[in-house]
Amino acid sequence: MATSTAPKGAPRSLSGLVPFLWPYRGRIALALLFLVMAAVATLVFPVALRSLIDGGLVATDKGAQVMALREHFLALFAVAVALGLFSAARFYMVSWLGERVTADLRNAVYGHVLRQSPEFFETTQTGEVLSRLTADTTLVQTVVGSSLSMGLRNAVMGVGALAMLVWTNPYVMVQVLGILVLVVLPSAWFGRRVRRLSRASQDRVADSSAIAAEVLNAIPVVQSYTAESRESARFDASTGSAFQTAVRRTRARSVLVAFIIIATSAALLWGLYQGTQAVLSGRITAGHLGQTVVYVIILASAFAVLGEVYGDLLRAAGATERLMELLHSRSPIVSPPNPAEVQVTRSGSAINFEAVTFHYPSRPTQAALSDFTLAVRPGETVALVGASGAGKSTVFQLLLRFYDPASGGIRLDGVATRDLALADLRQHIGIVPQDAVIFSTSALENIRYGRPEATDEEVQSAARAAFAHEFISALPEGYATFLGERGVRLSGGQRQRIAIARAMLKNPPLLLLDEATSALDAESERMVQAALESAMQGRTTLVIAHRLATVQKADRIVVLDHGRIVEQGTHDTLVAANGIYARLAALQFAA
Repeated sequence: MATSTAPKGAPRSLSGLVPFLWPYRGRIALALLFLVMAAVATLVFPVALRSLIDGGLVATDKGAQVMALREHFLALFAVAVALGLFSAARFYMVSWLGERVTADLRNAVYGHVLRQSPEFFETTQTGEVLSRLTADTTLVQTVVGSSLSMGLRNAVMGVGALAMLVWTNPYVMVQVLGILVLVVLPSAWFGRRVRRLSRASQDRVADSSAIAAEVLNAIPVVQSYTAESRESARFDASTGSAFQTAVRRTRARSVLVAFIIIATSAALLWGLYQGTQAVLSGRITAGHLGQTVVYVIILASAFAVLGEVYGDLLRAAGATERLMELLHSRSPIVSPPNPAEVQVTRSGSAINFEAVTFHYPSRPTQAALSDFTLAVRPGETVALVGASGAGKSTVFQLLLRFYDPASGGIRLDGVATRDLALADLRQHIGIVPQDAVIFSTSALENIRYGRPEATDEEVQSAARAAFAHEFISALPEGYATFLGERGVRLSGGQRQRIAIARAMLKNPPLLLLDEATSALDAESERMVQAALESAMQGRTTLVIAHRLATVQKADRIVVLDHGRIVEQGTHDTLVAANGIYARLAALQFAA
């Protein structure tokens, strides 16, 4: 995609919103029509006022004067009614557009972020993404749903008033226009500083959001280390920096607005002074002067509003840039254009790692896996053991295609994972992570996350198989009980059994267990281990375990060290080989 040459925060950065506005072009055209009609009604008002002064107040016959006044006031009232109706219609249409476009933008950004690979989240903080989804889209909503409409309306009125003034007072207004040019040039120069400060202010707000999101997700750790004061001070420093930047932005914007208002008012007052001199010398009528005064007021107010709107546009341009940066980010992990198909077999899936070498993007000089070759037969249970950082979790991440290896390949049932649609690949795999993820919803919906179309009976059957039915039934509202954010109302073992039930409900041919029983007490571990053994029947299973007692029954144990396979075999053969596994087993079982 071509990169924009627009300066950071320039108003033309708002062109990134065009794809979101285009589907509603009919409503936009209608809003513009109402906007123009409201502006025309405003511009007609001074003409009606001139007719009132020159025609209704000057007549000598009292009866004719009363009739003329009635007609002129009715005309003024008709103009006011038209202005009210068109303004209301414009307000509704523009507000609707602001809400709709903002919702579409939020949905697009959120959906796009959900499809990014883990590499994206290695460099982008969750809090920053949330800031862009909330604060930045709110700024865009302000512009689309209000400021842009106000700006266009006042631009039309300003141009119309200026045209009328030039037409009725050409000599004076040529002088005024010359002065206005001198106003525009320094305003444009000063606007660049406001633009830079607007972008910086939004970045500082995003920093605060990132800190808050990180700390709130780690409240137990923060409190256990009595770090509340430290974290409050860190957040306070961040918000203080955001405040100082916002103050500088506001100060610069205030100076810009003041300069525009004062300079344009001075120019227009000069024109008004010339008009009063013309009335005194008899060159124009009092009604003509009244019309000129109203047009001058319209023009001055239009310039004042445009100054405010320009500041809003600068802030929204910075927000749009940040949102477009998210939307234009491209995940290196995508489905192929013509994906292959892989058949689900009852005996489980075959897996082949073929000389795989992989480096995490954040650690390019350190290989997580080196020349890793492993073949797993359908229905086989293979345990991966080794010290922390040996590469066990990396095997799972590559199998799920969160990353692609630098060299080598991975095959699932004979088909390269790169050739499979991501949805098809991941639909074949069920995973129970070490840290069970519980969503802020009911127990029923947490388990059903594994298969959204599952019936209540199927959910309860999976819960029974994971030995979760009993404690779920004992909750205040049973399966309908809200589990709290991240499952705070459950123990670690209960959360883990919910996650196991979720994976079992998915019923995949390949099961990945990452320390699936690590959070369980001895009694629960025995129950869940039995449930997992039942779940493994007819499936290929890869198990990561630090506690070797949980993998003694595996068909094969693969020992990793610094990203390489150093040993593999059954528990008994590896113990007899007196290698790394034997030393680990001796330490654990002796303990």
